[in-house]
Amino acid sequence: MKKFLMGMVAATAMAATVASAGTLVINTDTSDPAPKEAFEKMIKKFEAENPDVTVEWNLFDHEGYKQSIRNFLTTDAPDVANWYAGNRMRPFVKAGLFEDVSDIWSDSGWQDGALTGSMAHAKKSMTIAGRQWGVPYTYYQWGVYYRKDIFEKMDIAVPTTWADFVAACAKLKAGGVTPITIGSKYLWTTAGVFDYLNLRTNGYEFHMDLALGKVPYTDPRVQATFDKWDELVKPGYFIENHAAYSWQEALTPMVKGEAAMYVMGNFAVAPLREAGLTDDQLGFFQFPEITPGIPMAEEAPTDTIHIPANAKNKTDAKRFLIFMARADVQTEINGILGQLPINNASTVKDDKFLKAGNNMLNNAYAMAQFYDRDAPAEMASAGMKGFQEYMVKPDRRDAILKRLEKARQRVYK
Repeated sequence: MKKFLMGMVAATAMAATVASAGTLVINTDTSDPAPKEAFEKMIKKFEAENPDVTVEWNLFDHEGYKQSIRNFLTTDAPDVANWYAGNRMRPFVKAGLFEDVSDIWSDSGWQDGALTGSMAHAKKSMTIAGRQWGVPYTYYQWGVYYRKDIFEKMDIAVPTTWADFVAACAKLKAGGVTPITIGSKYLWTTAGVFDYLNLRTNGYEFHMDLALGKVPYTDPRVQATFDKWDELVKPGYFIENHAAYSWQEALTPMVKGEAAMYVMGNFAVAPLREAGLTDDQLGFFQFPEITPGIPMAEEAPTDTIHIPANAKNKTDAKRFLIFMARADVQTEINGILGQLPINNASTVKDDKFLKAGNNMLNNAYAMAQFYDRDAPAEMASAGMKGFQEYMVKPDRRDAILKRLEKARQRVYK
């Protein structure tokens, strides 16, 4: 018998659930229709395959979950909880609230694990201090969405290097098309551009060190990232007045053919199609190489599941994590979500953008989780304000980076 509990109810109001052998308590924030459907189906499938286990599912809304997770991990831990990869899971790992599940990744007697091979590309984002702390089950790609028909009309090849990318921007602008659209009214879109510039200029490890507060924002390597950004901002390769537009409003110039590219996540495809663009008009490419030889890490926000350190039924919890890692399970989940499975033996929905993203991510060196997931909330807020200000007033760059450095020293003290 499953128990559903909406997260609008405070965690302290939850009826305490004492898990006994064969009872698996799962807490998730998957209350939106598609994630809810996916988890409901997977729980039923898991129970059918494991008739000795009864699942109790506590379903929270997103905000309720964020406010409650630390409390319930500490005082009334479920056996399984969902969360996010990379630095977003780090505070719970450091606090001793997530269980080390490295044995699942190393296939030490856990049937159907095989994660080292099937999820090698995602292992770095699940690793802290050389150990793994959960299992990823869904993600989606970021990259460059572009007007394929405009590129073809202007005889522009898909760029694979920074020089090619800048040259394409110059040719588009000379031909009366704004190279890149962006809506920075809500700030986070600028972080997607910054992340890719930094990942391609300095590499994944440097990018993670910056997010962890280990690198000053005044560091010459951060300056090098902004040097590359200058090459796009100063010639006017982004749309004008972008700070007045939301990310959705910034789709309009691309739909109208007034702008040719958008550095964005795959969730932009649906509204672009709904606005009338066909798949013959719309294309996708990997953000191009900047520093030769630096491995190509990608922006791929990843949802994960974990075993709380205080869980009462860790044996069945590991069975559930291994189940959720399986290719067939991830195929079914992501078919419902319209996203990508991490297990590279899974089948991807017949969609050209999902297939392109799947191929790119399966071959990625590592996955970053997006600036506002990788950095603490206070640093992410300061950083994204600074990025937007820079894009509007690039001459303020040095003052902005000094301000971000002061924020870093305060946040990570």
